[in-house]
Amino acid sequence: MYDNVCKFIAEMFSEDFATWLLGVPIPLTELKPTELSLQPIRADSLIFLQSDNLILHIEFQTEPKTDIPFRMADYRLRVYRKFPQKEMYQVVIYLKKSNSELIQQNTFDLTELRHRFNVIRLWEESPEPFLNKPGLFPFAVLTQTENPINVLTQVAEKINQISQPNNTK
Repeated sequence: MYDNVCKFIAEMFSEDFATWLLGVPIPLTELKPTELSLQPIRADSLIFLQSDNLILHIEFQTEPKTDIPFRMADYRLRVYRKFPQKEMYQVVIYLKKSNSELIQQNTFDLTELRHRFNVIRLWEESPEPFLNKPGLFPFAVLTQTENPINVLTQVAEKINQISQPNNTK
């Protein structure tokens, strides 16, 4: 359930995600994973968004998995093979709190190969940035708060403030 919803939100509000993750409101378009295939990529929620010079790779996870570091390195190498001129920012976003050591991993190490990626644990994030961009509203209640009902109320108020297009003909 989480996978499809998160993928939809990231694709529909890619500029909000770029602002949050990259600090710049870069317009991004979807890059289909099939364009990177040596063999089919089967992932929970894999999103590739691209601009002229950058590819943003977002991986949403509800549970920690041992193969995440390898997958991130694999995706990076596949993207490099297809788009060697583009920079890439990779992030794994954990949605559900966990005490597993796996959620701390942000590198893949193999003899002479070392790959780094970013990890965000939503429950450690401040809710404020998530209350400023409509595309991030659904994630606000998962952030660091002692009062999730208050955060949810703030999100509802923000949604009510969004102007609706005039439906009159």
